[in-house]
Amino acid sequence: MGNPTIDKILEKLGQDDLLDILAHKLTASELNSLLLEVYKMKAEALSPAELLKGYIASRFVKPVGTNPREYLQLESDFYRIAESLSFIPVELSPVAPLGTCSVIATVNQNKIISALRGTEVMADATNALALHICSLRKEMAAEGREGHNTIRYCTSHRLIRTQKFHIPGFSAHFKIFCMVTSGRDTGSYGFEKQQLLEHITAYKEIFKQLFHIEHIKVKLIKHGGYADTEGLAARVLNHIQDNVDGISIYTENQNSEQDNNYYKGIQFKLLVGIKGSEYEIVDGGFVDWSQKLLGNKKERMLISGMGVDFLLALMK
Repeated sequence: MGNPTIDKILEKLGQDDLLDILAHKLTASELNSLLLEVYKMKAEALSPAELLKGYIASRFVKPVGTNPREYLQLESDFYRIAESLSFIPVELSPVAPLGTCSVIATVNQNKIISALRGTEVMADATNALALHICSLRKEMAAEGREGHNTIRYCTSHRLIRTQKFHIPGFSAHFKIFCMVTSGRDTGSYGFEKQQLLEHITAYKEIFKQLFHIEHIKVKLIKHGGYADTEGLAARVLNHIQDNVDGISIYTENQNSEQDNNYYKGIQFKLLVGIKGSEYEIVDGGFVDWSQKLLGNKKERMLISGMGVDFLLALMK
């Protein structure tokens, strides 16, 4: 197997082919029924004292220190600003289909809390928004309605991931505000220029209106995935410079050793000045998820997200 922990478990059970049986010889429904019974038995065996002990030991279940009233007001303002740019707010489910992050993006499933009934706990709301948008486009196409229109959605959501953060105050679960735009290739990088402009404009207004931040930089990072990344970067850069005041913008090349093939063409980051230091608060870029989900190379998609917990901590 190559995983010492799994090898040890299989040796203990005396059944080397157990993983193959569970993963490939049982249907998804059969495996779900089996695991439901296993976890039911595990839960029935717990005492109240053991339940409390588990709560104390777990890094996934404890609340964060931020006052929820701060989130409520901010979320309302986030949505107000995004709606002014035609983004539709949506409240997502706490869970997503199993594989939401690992199937269409380059994310290890072990960084996600996989759950039963074919689901996983929400680890990235942009992936879930992408699924929602593509399901709408597929539905429109099936009904013969126009499916080429640009669709914009946004949400504020608390995510949870399994990797450990060795930074004081950081939690395994955290709030983000994110936006996803889906459309078709319109030629001359029309989709890319306009939609990146809209995302950057939304975050600029959030920083200025809600946090009174004036020091804003946009970093465009060039990736593979487009036939002419240099041409794309140049046109996007010029378009934003011509249409957004009060920010500085520049490009840089992606370190090939660090490129995980997540973004295509352009990744962007927004850096803001807070208390004399500069921080990356927003990350986003173009992805090929809608191309994969809808089976059409003409599809285009832009995603972005802002770390709300991180920003609030910096502003205090």
